[in-house]
Amino acid sequence: MQDTSRIALVTGATRGIGLHTVRQLAEAGVHTLLAGRDRTKAVEAALKLQAEGLPVEAITLDVTDDASIAEAVGTVEARHGRLDILVNNAGILVDEIGKKVSEQTAATWRKTFDTNVFGLIAVTQAFLPLLHRSSSGRIVNVSSILGSVALNADPSSPIYDFKVPAYNVSKSAVNAWTVQLAYELRDSRIKVNTIHPGYVKTDMNAGEGELEIADGARTSVALALIDDNGPQGGFFYQGQVLPW
Repeated sequence: MQDTSRIALVTGATRGIGLHTVRQLAEAGVHTLLAGRDRTKAVEAALKLQAEGLPVEAITLDVTDDASIAEAVGTVEARHGRLDILVNNAGILVDEIGKKVSEQTAATWRKTFDTNVFGLIAVTQAFLPLLHRSSSGRIVNVSSILGSVALNADPSSPIYDFKVPAYNVSKSAVNAWTVQLAYELRDSRIKVNTIHPGYVKTDMNAGEGELEIADGARTSVALALIDDNGPQGGFFYQGQVLPW
């Protein structure tokens, strides 16, 4: 079917920040695809939002599985013919807390990068042709202030002593990828930016954050809905530009 409203897809959206990003985009009138690697969970989450009258649709997408990505692209193309907004929200934190940077295993680094970096890149590359069909494509990469090289290196910064190495470096890589992609897309109708959601009370940090989950979704939604005069290739948190 063809939908005349904007079409968005949010990865890792069956819970947490991703789910609230879906809700807020749908509340803004965007037809939003709730993507998750577990189809049952994605359908259950989408049905709850549909019951509230929100334009949400479930889609299966495992960002670490090329076949799953390709199938999702085919589904979106068949149903909608384009994609207007891609929010790369899926991410994991599997560092062994308490271990030093040099003590994290190679397996930890590989698993982290497979989802947080290579999965994000693979999804973006696969959906880019559909985003080019949009009159105003938007890509939002969910990063973290923990990926800021400048703040990690600054003894006076609030995150200086918060070293979760594989996760932090994966988010630095997401930031660097965003800059590279923004350069490629600088003369196109697609805008790509990266965001820090804030220190949010999620399962990833055992609920120890400062912000409610709904607040953690707001920066992603704001960058997803920017107009043609909006930023390109930046790193943001609630309207504030963050240092790389």
